[in-house]
Amino acid sequence: MIDTLLAMDPVLILTFVSAGIVLNLTPGADVVFATACGVSGGWKSGVAAAAGISLGGLGHTVLAAVGVSTMLMAMPGAYDAIRYAGAAYLMFLAVKAWRAPAEIGAARGATSLRRAAARGFLTNMLNPKVALFVLAFLPQFTRPEVGPIWQQILILGGLFCVTGFFVTAGYGAAAGVFGTALRRVSGIMNKVTAIVFGGLAARLLLD
Repeated sequence: MIDTLLAMDPVLILTFVSAGIVLNLTPGADVVFATACGVSGGWKSGVAAAAGISLGGLGHTVLAAVGVSTMLMAMPGAYDAIRYAGAAYLMFLAVKAWRAPAEIGAARGATSLRRAAARGFLTNMLNPKVALFVLAFLPQFTRPEVGPIWQQILILGGLFCVTGFFVTAGYGAAAGVFGTALRRVSGIMNKVTAIVFGGLAARLLLD
């Protein structure tokens, strides 16, 4: 795993991490839930919800790594098919994000730390949209010549979940104090995310 990490292109990793941070800043279902927990139970509940959400993301990462590896072994030419399917899905997400209204504050959160973490994990892990996103997003930053694809997916997924935790925890912790400001910024972030999704989709099609 260490050898694969060292062999990966640092510029590509930086691009991935930067895109991941922008995407995690988007007020989607995870951010909405963590924010609601912060409002309902205080900043600790918001952080606990973010921890549960990140664990759910790691679960999706492991499933994606296993699924992609199995597919590549069964169909050696499937790598390009995954890339193009991912580009189409990212373009769909770009259009959806551009049209999406600000939703922060629209959900109910959990008040206890254990319940917030458990619900955050289940909310993320049982969301098929998250599974589709992970499967579409992570493989786009892998390169077959670098090393095993599954190892690259695990590395990238781990980075995505770590940065996602801090971003989502920040939303949850700040929700009680800056709720109104977050609702106003969420509309702007939807547009920024739409542009990022569209750019990633274009990159995949032109690469």
